[in-house]
Order: sequence, then structure tokens, then C-alpha cells
Amino acid sequence: MDFVDKIKQFSKRIEMMKDSLATEEATKTALIMPFFNLLDYDVFNPIEFVPEYTADIGTKKGEKVDYAIMKDGKPVILIEAKGVNDDLTKHDAQLFRYFTATDAKFAVLTNGIVYKFFTDLEETNKMDEKPFLEVNLLDLNDTKVTELKKFTKDNFDIDTIFNTASELKYTNLIKAQLTEQLNNPSDEFVRFIIGDFFTGVKTSNVVEKFRPIVKKSMQQFVNDFMNDKIKSILNNNSEEETVEVNNIQEETVVEEVAVDVNANEDNKVVTTEEELEGFNIVRSILSEVVSAEEISYKDVERYFGILYQNNTRKWVCRLYFNSAKKSITIADENKKEVRYYIENISDIYKYKNELLSAIDKYIETVNA
Repeated sequence: MDFVDKIKQFSKRIEMMKDSLATEEATKTALIMPFFNLLDYDVFNPIEFVPEYTADIGTKKGEKVDYAIMKDGKPVILIEAKGVNDDLTKHDAQLFRYFTATDAKFAVLTNGIVYKFFTDLEETNKMDEKPFLEVNLLDLNDTKVTELKKFTKDNFDIDTIFNTASELKYTNLIKAQLTEQLNNPSDEFVRFIIGDFFTGVKTSNVVEKFRPIVKKSMQQFVNDFMNDKIKSILNNNSEEETVEVNNIQEETVVEEVAVDVNANEDNKVVTTEEELEGFNIVRSILSEVVSAEEISYKDVERYFGILYQNNTRKWVCRLYFNSAKKSITIADENKKEVRYYIENISDIYKYKNELLSAIDKYIETVNA
């Protein structure tokens, strides 16, 4: 079994066990130690994996971090473990102190589900405030699995991971900046975009006039880009082409940027990138029989609905992505929901025929 399969299998184990783990010690035994064992560390070998590692801090003696992974007799990774229900927001300072007092280059804060990886990119021997990598084992993608694999015993290399950490940090900052500009273009960004074709003075009034146009254009560009890639998958069934397109989708900014296509007015509803990715897949499939512009969505608290002609009575399918076990329901001939569970967003392609059948009844009604 390769590493990807092991991680996926372990993710299912977490889903089954998490609700029965009432204490921090139970979390350590059931989730955290097995995870590092999955990374090929011998968690029962105190030369390699030390529990309650002593990290004296100044005049404070006997401070202990939950675990330390050792190499050549020195700690290289410190691990601070919390209970499975802990949100991990208030423990960074504690790990910060441990990191400063040891020779470790990496630190991990975890509740058995979420793993936050830290290093010292900003200042040597001083742990950064923000993690360079955060992995939720119940919400994995190929990129996160690839980064995790670098921490396995056989692949672990301090220089390689440190260089990767630097790249991940700046990649995340750039994506955050792009997200901000997509959702709320700044004055400077608007002036930059219109600079090549607007020759007049770019006053505040001009910027305000172009701001919504720039925002709409960027959102349309992202969606068109996604549609082109998805259509490429549908039109090319070869495995090589599929892998290539998936990699493009994984690496592009589109994956991390949530674009509000239909300007959802309900602040309680958050449209996620996964829902938008699912929407683009469905819209691309349906565009074989109707115009892509006729496919829209309405995001509500319980589900993400995909509609024909922006009519809630003409719903085609609904995405239920807000739980650990994702599913898609497709309207049958009586507009009742038929549910299909999916492992990955791309599994939606498996139900192409069902989606086309769902929209056919609306087309037939129009043509009747």
C-alpha cells in the first residue's frame, strides 16, 4: 500500500473514532501516535521518538513537550499534542517556548485531525507565528499529501523541507493577496489593470467606476479558465491528459480562491472553493446540451444548489460538502433527490449521464 492509500485509510479511521475520544491522552493513543507511525517513525523506540521530552527554558526547569522526533541524538521535530476537540488557537505560545529552547528545526501542533507545521523562516531559532503548512486529515488534497510525505522518516531532509516551507509561505501570502483583490480590488490594483487601455487621468471617480468592472472581469476569467480545463478533461479520456489537467488545477490560484459568482447576500452562508469547483464541473457537463450561461447556483446553509435558467424550481443537483462525507443529490424525473456519496470532487464526472438526464426534462418542457 503506497503512502496516499495509507493516508486515505487513516482519514477514514479518524472519522470513525473522533467522537469517542474524550481526553487528550485518548487522542494521543488513538490518533497522534498512529499518525507518526504511519510516517514510519518507531513510536515505541525512545531513541527515535521521545515522549515527554524535556525542554528547559531559562530559569524554568523541567518544561516538557509531548513528543520529540530525534536524529543523531538531537531533536529535529517537536510535537505538542492536544485533545481532538481543541481548536489549536491558544497553544502556539507554549510551543514557541519549547522551540526556542531546543535545536529542533520544526515544530508540530496537532489535535490528531489538524496538523500545523512551524519553522523559523522569519528569524533563526525563533518559531514563526504562523505555520508554513496546515493539514486537515479529514479534508485532504494531493498537494497536502505530497507535503506530508516529505516528513516521512525515509524522505525527511531538513534543507529540502525548509526550502519548501519558504516557498509555501510566500505562495500562501500571494494567494491571500489575490483572494483579496478578487473580492475587493484596491485602488492601486484597479489603476494597474486599466493602465494599458485607459489614457485619461485615473481619478478616484474613474477608479470607482472601473472597480466593479474589474471585479466582474476577474471572476469571469477565473470561471472561464476552470471551464476550459474541465472541458479538456471531458474531451480527452486518456489518463495522461487527465493527470495533467488535475495538476494544473491543483497548482493554480483558482484552487485556493473563493469567487462569489452570484454575489450571495446571506452573510451566514460561505461559498467554498470546493463548492465552486463542483459547480464548474457540473456546468461544464451540462454545457454539452445547454448554454453555460443558463447554469447558475444558489448557496444556502444546508446545501449548494445548481439551477437551470436561475430558477429554483429547475434545480439540477445539490452539493452537500459541509460534512466529512461529501455527497451530490441529483433530481430524478419527479424532482426528488437521489443521493450519491463521493470521495473527491472529480467523482462528479461519474454521474455525467444522471446530470444530463436531470436537465433534459427542463429542456423538453421548453421545447414542448
